Amino acid sequence: MTPEMEDAFAAIRGEYGAHSLVRVERMLEPGGGASRHPLQKGAKWILPGLSATPWHDPLGHPELTPVVEAFEAAHPAIKEELAAAWAGRRKEFSDYEHYLRRQEDWQALHLYRRGGMVEESAGIASTAYKVLKECAVDTGKICPLLECHFSTLLPGATIAPHCDLWNFSINLHLAVDIPDGCSITVAGETRFWDEGKCLLFDYSFEHEARNAGERPRTCLLVDLWHPETTLPERRALTVLITEIRRLMGGG
Repeated sequence: MTPEMEDAFAAIRGEYGAHSLVRVERMLEPGGGASRHPLQKGAKWILPGLSATPWHDPLGHPELTPVVEAFEAAHPAIKEELAAAWAGRRKEFSDYEHYLRRQEDWQALHLYRRGGMVEESAGIASTAYKVLKECAVDTGKICPLLECHFSTLLPGATIAPHCDLWNFSINLHLAVDIPDGCSITVAGETRFWDEGKCLLFDYSFEHEARNAGERPRTCLLVDLWHPETTLPERRALTVLITEIRRLMGGG
């Protein structure tokens, strides 16, 4: 740990108690400090003590229920605005740059990125932007280390099996526009998007997706804090990952 990290962790312990960061400290031990599910082997960090559950009930966590309900209620307007943007403002979408690679048949329109709202998107997808800001950003439920974007898979596109970097955030999918032939597999279990509804899963488990349909598939992806993490842990993890990225030249 750098002196900056140590000072930040000490301040958090001073505010929340000496044992408030025990799980984060265990995560940083050699070997990750905890055993992993075999299908989490590809993740870089596993915060111990979190439920090793690939699929979550979208309405099963009181902290996240208001986010899910707000996005589902707003789905008709979100879908209409997405269709208008895809038809008339296609240049606003870009090839999605996953940490593993850039993918041309996976298009993205970002609403939240690099720790803040993407203001240019407010006039493109105003309903989703408003719901995201009011229900996830202003309430501190979004993981500021990650993002929110419209994820559009073109016909025939696949996302290869992979694990994302950690388990302390969780991925919410609002099914915005879903043709037949689309599915997602997490930890070996395949599910299907139900348009207008949300899926919620732990993407530290190996997962993959596919669009075998005849038109684009779009979900709104929101990276939220795992509901079993605590406020001091969230603060410490934000400091940790931000500093690691700075040291690696990623800003």
